[in-house]
Order: sequence, then C-alpha cells, then structure tokens
Amino acid sequence: QLQASGGGSVQPGGSLELSCLASGRTVTNYHIMSWFRQAPGKELEFVAAVGWGSGTARYLDSIKGRFTISRDIAKNTVYLQMNSLKSEDTAVYYCGLTQTIWARVYLRREYPYWGQGTLVTVSS
Repeated sequence: QLQASGGGSVQPGGSLELSCLASGRTVTNYHIMSWFRQAPGKELEFVAAVGWGSGTARYLDSIKGRFTISRDIAKNTVYLQMNSLKSEDTAVYYCGLTQTIWARVYLRREYPYWGQGTLVTVSS
C-alpha cells in the first residue's frame, strides 16, 4: 500500500529524489508520512516527516539543509529530495504512515504501514 521508489547509486555531492505513493489507502489530514533509513549494520533511524494536512516538517539533525520532505496531496505521494549526498547517507530508505503525535513521530513502533524500501548508495 506504500510504494517507495527512486533509489539508486550516486557519487558524493550528488542528488536523488525518493517517492512514496500511498495506493489504495486514504491519507487524511491526521496522518504523518515519514522516511526512515537503515544503513548496513545499523538500526533503523528516523530521517524526516511531513504532516499531510499542515505540511509541517521535521528532520533528523544530520540531514537538515540537505534533505527536503514534501507531499503532493493530489498524487497521494510524499517525496524526499536529497542533495549534497554523503557516503554516510548510504542506506535502505523506507516510507511510513502514521497517525501518531509529533512527539512520537521518531519512533518506528508508531508506524503500522511501511513501504518496501529503496536502496540509496553514495559512493565514488
């Protein structure tokens, strides 16, 4: 029901845009859509979130100023524009859908719906 796409291989300093389509599911103003990532050998970590109705965004500190999360309500799609990519951004990126409160948006257990993951590799 969440279909992530857009991953690939890019050199350091490059850009990628990830997309996550919520198909077959109504996303309401009470929902928050987020991106998490899991680097090799590491735990899943929160990257960014956007309020579906408000457009309010939250970011992991280490990606602020480089990544931008946005949503297209008409297309039921959330995007993650990633610029100035670094090798440490290499990970499988997952989108998630929740109706939790903002204080808990960083917690993976708050997300009942997940996309399948898309691999981003940043390497020279």
